[in-house]
This record gives sequence, C-alpha cells and structure tokens, in this order.
Amino acid sequence: MNYMKTGLLLAAMTALFGAVGFLIGGEAGMLIALALAAAMNLFAYWNSDKMVLSMYGAREVDAQTAPEFYGLIQELAQRAALPMPRVYVMDNDQPNAFATGRNPENAAVAATTGLLHMLSREEIAGVMAHELAHVKNRDTLIMTVTATLAGAIGMLANFAMFFGGNRDGENRGGLGIIGSIAIMILAPIAAMLVQMAISRSREYAADRMGAEICGDPQSLASALQRISGTVERVPNERAEGNPATAHMFIINPLHGRGMDSLFSTHPSTENRVAALMQLAASVRGGSGRSYAETSFATAAPAPTASRGTSSVPTSGTARRRGGPWGR
Repeated sequence: MNYMKTGLLLAAMTALFGAVGFLIGGEAGMLIALALAAAMNLFAYWNSDKMVLSMYGAREVDAQTAPEFYGLIQELAQRAALPMPRVYVMDNDQPNAFATGRNPENAAVAATTGLLHMLSREEIAGVMAHELAHVKNRDTLIMTVTATLAGAIGMLANFAMFFGGNRDGENRGGLGIIGSIAIMILAPIAAMLVQMAISRSREYAADRMGAEICGDPQSLASALQRISGTVERVPNERAEGNPATAHMFIINPLHGRGMDSLFSTHPSTENRVAALMQLAASVRGGSGRSYAETSFATAAPAPTASRGTSSVPTSGTARRRGGPWGR
C-alpha cells in the first residue's frame, strides 16, 4: 500500500510540475518541466534525505559522541525490529524531530537539541519511537520526496513572473501578469494539498505504532503536548525558510498562524493526544496487549552519565549545558 501511495504521490507531483510548465511556456515549457520532474524524482529518491539533513544543519552522532541518545535509538530500533538508523542532532532550540531515508536500510532520525534538553527520557523515547514508526511504515520516502518536489514546484511557480508574459502576442503559454500571479499562489497551494492528502492519516498511524514500540502511549502524548506548546513560542528559522519540509516533523515547526493552521499537514495535537490516551486506557483496562508489559522507561533505564556529561533526564526538564548529544 505504501508503494502505491508513493507512486501516486510522484505521479501527482509530476503532473503538477508539467501543468505549471505548460501554463508558463506552452508545450515546450511542459516538456522541459516534465524532464526536470523526472530528473528530480530520481534525484529525490537517492539524495533527498541528505538534502533535508543538510538543510537543517544536522550533524551525525554515534555511540562515542552521544552515547545515551544513540543507545536510546539503538534500543528502540531493536524493539521495532529495524536496522539501526543513522542518528543526527540539529542545533535548534525548538523541540522537534523527524525521520528520513528511502527505506529502513537507509534511514536516519534527527532530533533538535531543544527536544533533548527539554523532554524527559520517557518522552524522548516516545518521540523517537514515533519517528521509527515512520521508518517501519516506509513513510520516510514519501516525506522526503514530497518535501523536495513541493519546494521545486514553488520555485517553478516563481519563474512564472519572469517567463509568464508572452512577448510575441500569442497565447500559447503566455499568462500575463494576472495569470503569473495566480500560478505563483495556486501552484504551491496545490502541492501543499497533495502533502495533506497523505500526511494526517500517516501521523495517526505513526503515533499508534510509536506507542507500541516504546510501550508507553502516555509519554508520547505528554511529549506531543509539551512540544506543541513550545513550538508556538520558539521559532525554527530554518523551517520558516523551507516550509515544504514542515510535514516531516512530529509537530508542525512553523511559527506563523492563519495559512499554517488552515493548511496544516498535521492533525491537531489535541486529537492525537486523545487517541493516545484512549490507547493507554485500553491497555490498562485489559482490552488489548499490543504494547509491552512495561513502559520503555522501566524496560530500558537511562545509563549513568559519565563524568563531564549530563544524562537524558528521567523526569522534569533537562539541563541546558552539555549532554550526551554534545555541546
């Protein structure tokens, strides 16, 4: 099913690319746009994960440079029966995280320093389990390809202002100033709608599987609430400059309102938390045992920090200096 969704997404994005090219430059513009879209599809399949990680200044960490965070991902990956992904940290005060990669064998997970400093270990486990659920569900290919092509469609639409007018007076692709402005506005919105078509249900599925992986729906629910509340106050400048990637994060990182809320790629935090609490209640009530017998916090206690570093906290907020993810 995920392969079908990926194919439909690529087809929709390619068709939109071609349509914008036709409106800007007629048949020649459409052919150029389709050729460019085909090249970008291929490029995005192999390289979009590297582009997104580079876009956010993510640095890779390992068992030596971030022993506790890396060890946490390792334990979660084992519980999810996944290959160990590459692990990245982004220097950003906004708490957030995302996963990327074309398949589970070539996956990466990334968290901001804001998330690692603010959340408890159990909450971090819930967030990263959610991201590993995206990997297990093979959502990451859809997410990274969408981000790459949606951004490209936005740039192509901007070209309409330069190439939309028809100098020879014919009406084959010449949009005029009004048509050019319309394309600049409508093409990115159309790309956003394609993202929205798959994103919301994908988040609910990842929440459910993430709760199963970490064994603690309440910690994931708590993390979503804390992240959502902080995102409203702490901007992510890199995300603001690259809004096509907003759907990749566990919580929409965009600080603005209005259009961001109207065209949100994420379900409301309240609805996600309610669904997770319902899952937690069903486990407590004995109506299902799909989750671990104990929470991740019980099954995988935090390692003792070595001298000179701070551990991921087991309660409350983390210390702001140092940490197993570096300074």
